[in-house]
Amino acid sequence: MYRCLSNEVLASLGEYRGVAEALFSAGGFSPGPDLKAVADFAKALGIGAEYQRLFAFRKDPEKVRIFLGHFQNNLDLLIQKTWVEKADESRKEKLQDEIPPLIALIEQGDFLQAIEKFGKVLDELAYLFFGTQSAKEDFTEYTFRIDPQIGLFWWYGAQLGGLKGTGKNDAVNDESLSALLLIGLCYLTDF
Repeated sequence: MYRCLSNEVLASLGEYRGVAEALFSAGGFSPGPDLKAVADFAKALGIGAEYQRLFAFRKDPEKVRIFLGHFQNNLDLLIQKTWVEKADESRKEKLQDEIPPLIALIEQGDFLQAIEKFGKVLDELAYLFFGTQSAKEDFTEYTFRIDPQIGLFWWYGAQLGGLKGTGKNDAVNDESLSALLLIGLCYLTDF
């Protein structure tokens, strides 16, 4: 799981390593993780209280809609404020166009598809934030060196790809998927 990280970065992970391993197995997402593992991961990211608050009202459509509006507004601001070369301006516009379909998937309760789309959004957002560094093999280590919580977030984003083969009949249920997705939504809403 951490094979791409140097020993120096591994040593700095401390508390993060345990919560990450509880959520993600060596092969990706742990099937049906208990919700405590997800909450502990959110706490390690520094969004524990916000995550718990949102998790508590995730079945209230009106509150979810309001939260998703805040998520979209903050993500739009992050995208707009990101400095890129003129040639990459269209990437910003394309990324903003991806947010409404992501929100629609969440509102429809299609969390598996939403996580897949969210992973793609994170890939593009990483490019806007970090440029070509985001495509390098040592990107996770690079972000851990900037800040361990930022590194943990981008590492989380990379782990979402392990869900692609997960189907409705697998051990990962909608509650686990929505909880996992909520971590990323909370983090970017509070970024």
